[in-house]
Amino acid sequence: MKIYADNAATTKMSETAFNAMLPYLKEHYGNPSSLHTPGQQAAEALQTAREIVADAIGCTPREVLFTSGGSESDNQAILTAAKLGKKKGKKHIISTAFEHHAVLHALQKLEKEEGFELTLLDVHENGLIDPAQVADAIREDTCLVTIMYANNEIGTVQPIAEIGAICHDKNVLFHTDAVQVVGHLPIDVVSDNIDLLSLSGHKFHGPKGVGALYVRKGIPIATLIEGGAQERGKRAGTENMPAIVGMAATLEESMNRLTENIQKISALRDQLIRGLSTIEHAALNGDPEKRLPGNVSFCFEGIEGEALLLLLNAKGIYASSGSACTSGSLDPSHVLLAIGRSHEIAHGSLRLSLSEENTEEEVDYMIKEIPKVVDQLRMMSPVWVSKVRGEKDFIL
Repeated sequence: MKIYADNAATTKMSETAFNAMLPYLKEHYGNPSSLHTPGQQAAEALQTAREIVADAIGCTPREVLFTSGGSESDNQAILTAAKLGKKKGKKHIISTAFEHHAVLHALQKLEKEEGFELTLLDVHENGLIDPAQVADAIREDTCLVTIMYANNEIGTVQPIAEIGAICHDKNVLFHTDAVQVVGHLPIDVVSDNIDLLSLSGHKFHGPKGVGALYVRKGIPIATLIEGGAQERGKRAGTENMPAIVGMAATLEESMNRLTENIQKISALRDQLIRGLSTIEHAALNGDPEKRLPGNVSFCFEGIEGEALLLLLNAKGIYASSGSACTSGSLDPSHVLLAIGRSHEIAHGSLRLSLSEENTEEEVDYMIKEIPKVVDQLRMMSPVWVSKVRGEKDFIL
């Protein structure tokens, strides 16, 4: 059996996206900036895609900017807020210790090169932020609060509406990285008081290399890429029409099936959590209820995550030990450290992220095989054997 359980890293492209893209790879090759018929046909398709994305998050099409993905959107959102803040003499930014590195590294660059001051809020052991923390941290010189909608490693969903309301009341821009949420949970940027939102197509069965940035009307957008007048002059470069059309097509499909998908995937998630919770000295990472439908994240004492992944791969289970953007690093996950896991425990992490394509049969197989692999690795560890003999204390 071959099981793909790494959908938080990337998803399989849907047939809907693939079929929508094909004509724009061969037949409809016009540049949407051109005045001739092929160009105007492309421009119409671009506008339709913009309308679909806008409808999915509850904004107007003019507030949607197409980008190359979540990382670019995050950077442009942060730069936009920073430039506005700098003009007003406000150079304080609030975020959390477990953001995606696209956010953290952009903030660290502002701190190092532009003299901005950062406040990184502590995260509770359950992986959630208390809105009161945000309220307490906001100062007169705060220009931005940026907090991810849902964490890419442990799946916890933040109280975004409450945080957005606080920022709105205090007249501070609020950005959220919603890369893991769009297409998986309902979003309304207006009711949630979100000013800037990032999304990425390959997280909901679209192509890689395409995403979008929502920018609330009235906010002057800073440019990352200079050049032509594409995307209202705020994101130069000929639009990637095949990718944009494919992303919009599969997003529309995902939104039409949203309720059905949430119910199915959440049931599989809960079944998998129950099964893996029977493993001794295992701990679920993040709140058991306030989490993404498909996210299952555990730490297992006495093993190394990399070894676990290799043995699971041999059994046809394709998973990860954390973020795909840091999978080449031997450092423990900054997300797990942020919720209080020790370095030793954080090294033994496993993330299984499901989609609507996974089945109960696959979940049963994982529940059967993962405990075997964990036991196998533990018996190869002299430290673990010593603990079993009672020579050392357990952590979990």
